[in-house]
Amino acid sequence: MSVEGKRVIVTGGASGIGAAAVHAFAAAGAAVAAVDLSEDGAAVARCASDAGPGRAHFFRASVADRAALTAAVDEAVATLGGIDGLIHAAGVQQYKPAEELTDADWDHVVGTNARGTMIANQAVFGYMKAAGGGRIVNFASAAGIAGLRGCAHYSASKGAVLSWTRVIAQEWAQHGITANAVAPAMWTEMYQRTRDRLSPEQLAEHDAGMARALPLGGRLGDPTYDMAPVLLFLMSDGARFINGQTIPVDGGMVMVR
Repeated sequence: MSVEGKRVIVTGGASGIGAAAVHAFAAAGAAVAAVDLSEDGAAVARCASDAGPGRAHFFRASVADRAALTAAVDEAVATLGGIDGLIHAAGVQQYKPAEELTDADWDHVVGTNARGTMIANQAVFGYMKAAGGGRIVNFASAAGIAGLRGCAHYSASKGAVLSWTRVIAQEWAQHGITANAVAPAMWTEMYQRTRDRLSPEQLAEHDAGMARALPLGGRLGDPTYDMAPVLLFLMSDGARFINGQTIPVDGGMVMVR
């Protein structure tokens, strides 16, 4: 169950669940590379390294830019001395009615979430194949399973992530590479910004809906205490025989049948 000495790349490592993962892996003795477009990732990596005992590094790149992300992964693997796992947490979300979506909206959200997943996974594939195996954890969403009103393009992108993950789990297993998806429901900075845009009436309605939809506590989970331990397990040798699965970490909001 230990990840001590593991070498892990975390995309989206500058904030939210990604930042929590960077801290958790460093605290568990792993070597971590945070990849993010935001320079805030440098501060996250420094803080994680200072807390130790593992070490963390930062590499700036957008997951939607194949050349930049591939170069960042190459540099990260060289710095870490190899790679054992990828936590692909980077993604974007936008609320907009389906009938109002533009091509630019679609390209931004689907390009970052779906195409970015393909690029990130392909960037680590060669290294994992050469090493004889590795762990990939992609980030899906309840939106990709059940759909989310007001986020048709986001839902489509996460549905694509689920299908992509199931296929590479089959194709890449022969190389010792496992691929799984998580569907988290966590209280992150992104979610807080969404709440901040709501009127008091809208917020009350939203919270009432969450209380009905989420059986365990009626509110979203904590990235550090609820999500990071699951990621640590999925990167450990204890998860060797888990492959092609969608694992909701959401207090029971989505129950996969």
